[in-house]
Amino acid sequence: MPTENDLKIAVHSSDHFQGMEKASLVLVEYGDYQCGHCGDAYGMIKKIQGELKDQLKFVFRNLPITTVHPDALSAALAAEAAALQGQFWPMHDLLFENQKALCEKDLEKYARQLGLDMALFDAAIKKLELKKQIRSEAEGGIRSGANGTPTFFVNGNRYEGDWSFVPLFNRLENELSAERLRR
Repeated sequence: MPTENDLKIAVHSSDHFQGMEKASLVLVEYGDYQCGHCGDAYGMIKKIQGELKDQLKFVFRNLPITTVHPDALSAALAAEAAALQGQFWPMHDLLFENQKALCEKDLEKYARQLGLDMALFDAAIKKLELKKQIRSEAEGGIRSGANGTPTFFVNGNRYEGDWSFVPLFNRLENELSAERLRR
């Protein structure tokens, strides 16, 4: 039975994900590229991915908090424009690794660094469809109870605990154990 803590938009084929498509664990993050807490979570997620490997499918969805982070929407647009050239995750990583440098000039520098076709990249950033996509992701997060970033969902349920490594990793491990018992 659905609860208010459930992910309102299920993970789907157009989501950006890393890991096995049919993994037992699905971790969804609603994040903001300019959010310091999301920057901290970025490293923690990499560590969790290293530990859980193919057991984890990690999905990133945009929730730019533009009232606090003026470059968050531009960064999300850059990630989505890079995705159109098959470079979402490399751009995602560059954005989090360079959170203090997300102005337009910086975003273009990252696109060049990734070897993107700059004409396509520049045109994509201006596409209304990408802004609509980001807005739709953000609205889905808000409807699911994401009122800040980062907000995590484990197998469709909002994670309410401390999102530092040990508590989140333990929650994921508990979910894996419960999954094994259900089989």
